[in-house]
Amino acid sequence: LLAGRAGGCVPAGRRGVPSRGRLDVRPTGRKFYTGGVGNLRTTPAWRRGFASANLILERHLEDHGDHLRQLGLSVWGTATMRTGGDDIAQALALMGVRPVWATGSQRVDDFEILPLSLLDRPRVDVTLRVSGFFRDAFGNLIRLFDAAVQAVAALDEPDDLNPLAARVRAEREVLLGAGMELEQAARQAGWRVFGAKPGAYGAGVQNAIDGRLWHSRDDLAEVYLNHGGYAYGASDEGTPARAAFAQRLAQVQAVLQNQDNHEHDLLDSNDYYQFQGGMLAAAETLAGTARASYHGDHSQADRPRVRTLKEELNRVIRARALNPKWIDGAKRHGYKGAFELAATVDNLFAFDATTHLIDDHHYQGLADAYVLDPATRDFMREHNPEALRDLTERLLEAQQRGLWQEPGDYRESLEQQLLAGEEDS
Repeated sequence: LLAGRAGGCVPAGRRGVPSRGRLDVRPTGRKFYTGGVGNLRTTPAWRRGFASANLILERHLEDHGDHLRQLGLSVWGTATMRTGGDDIAQALALMGVRPVWATGSQRVDDFEILPLSLLDRPRVDVTLRVSGFFRDAFGNLIRLFDAAVQAVAALDEPDDLNPLAARVRAEREVLLGAGMELEQAARQAGWRVFGAKPGAYGAGVQNAIDGRLWHSRDDLAEVYLNHGGYAYGASDEGTPARAAFAQRLAQVQAVLQNQDNHEHDLLDSNDYYQFQGGMLAAAETLAGTARASYHGDHSQADRPRVRTLKEELNRVIRARALNPKWIDGAKRHGYKGAFELAATVDNLFAFDATTHLIDDHHYQGLADAYVLDPATRDFMREHNPEALRDLTERLLEAQQRGLWQEPGDYRESLEQQLLAGEEDS
């Protein structure tokens, strides 16, 4: 820190997180490097990805009584750097594909398709929505995954055991019937990697939420589709494919996003609701029915867990957002602590707007703990009155939009606190 402040050189360090045992990355806060993208996915990442894939399959079968056959998965570049490729390994495992490492170098240079007899379940048709940073940093993984998709799609297997091949064949015939060239029809039917257009980042949903530029969940789904409707693969580097992206999401049975560490959670980052929340909003809007949503907890590398998204949101709200110890800890940080309280409410509201998984009692708990508790309210009013105002307005907006469905006396109480804050200012 002193060297940096003095204008000296601070050498870059390896990527990773201390909470997953990577003590060699300390001190944190430095620029980091990947250590060679050719080595991704690492063999430990493959083991974790394979294990978590099985957990997803088991949970879906247990919850819904049938095998999972179509999945939408959000993949981030920073997480890929930290884990060595858990997400891509998981996606390949679900399709019934495993990497092949070059002898000696441990570079991934090929893949192997596992036979159905070994899988003992259907292959999963996986659609990826990758982040802009993943697109920029891991073109090799996109090309490898795309090649695996094309190989699985070319297999002569029963439709019910290889839904990817069945879907590609059906869509290819439709495109050929519309007059498209065979090569182009095959490529378009096999698109399974989507992201923002070249040079763009994020999922677009945050701008709509922050600017209140939406009326219904359908609007947020539309934003997500428009922002992420560009195809990537061996022959595509951001080909406009909004209709194909929508077609893929309309067919998924579940959406999934993994979290690789516990140094943050779903409610202290706007990216989680943008990517997974946006995908769920789009999938359910397009299909017209509810879809399963899962959260993969990879924070303990040797013990991955799978929860539903609602279960994970409930856990975060109880363990952090409404935890008096965390609230007291935030108060030690003055202006920034008050900001974190407001950001938690913002992100919870946005998750509700995109997923409809937040209950009234969650809003009530936050209102009681952050606004109606005199000590916390006075702390925010002293250190960051703008955060208190924004937080209160967001809770009222949840009521106005029908997300907080039965606010009862909370509406009047919050309006009174908002008015009192305006008078103080």
